[in-house]
Amino acid sequence: MFTGIVEELGEVTAVENLGDASRFRLRGPVVTDGAKHGDSIAVNGVCLTVVEHEGDEFTADVMAETLDRSSLGALAVGSRVNLERPTAVGARLGGHIVQGHVDGTGQVLERRPSENWEIVKVSLPADLARYVVEKGSITVDGISLTVVEAGPDFFTVSLIPTTLALTTLGLKQPGDPVNLEVDIVAKYVERLLTTTQQGAAR
Repeated sequence: MFTGIVEELGEVTAVENLGDASRFRLRGPVVTDGAKHGDSIAVNGVCLTVVEHEGDEFTADVMAETLDRSSLGALAVGSRVNLERPTAVGARLGGHIVQGHVDGTGQVLERRPSENWEIVKVSLPADLARYVVEKGSITVDGISLTVVEAGPDFFTVSLIPTTLALTTLGLKQPGDPVNLEVDIVAKYVERLLTTTQQGAAR
């Protein structure tokens, strides 16, 4: 489990096409400190497993399912990525509960800079819109954010200077893809209500 509090801005150093999968090598001195084979690291909000670790770099295999459902397939050598290690048991939950299981992708639609913050508008797939509410939580490229406005096919978030400086959202431009993970609690509530209603109708 992750919290959506990005630990560092890493970099893709190699991409190998494996046919029905890809192998990424990524640089991140913070997240690789103490890393070992089998550990999990979130890359732009996608939970990946460390295959190899050497120095400040690690490799991870990404299956076709993940490439299809996330924006990782668009990464190339030199791409910057958000990196986060799983939260430790007993640690403070600084963001919200993030699984690292991407629900879909959106696209940066607009950036509106202000003196001390920036509003970013992101497209929202129709099948995810029901889980996004104003003042609720959403994960964008692995970053735990609060929804400012929730529209039928978009949402906006307000980014402070720290988020702009230390994550990929400071670099994304209109047209760029982003990974989205909606609040897991909302999905569980929907499932429970649906099951209860179906049972009552019998």
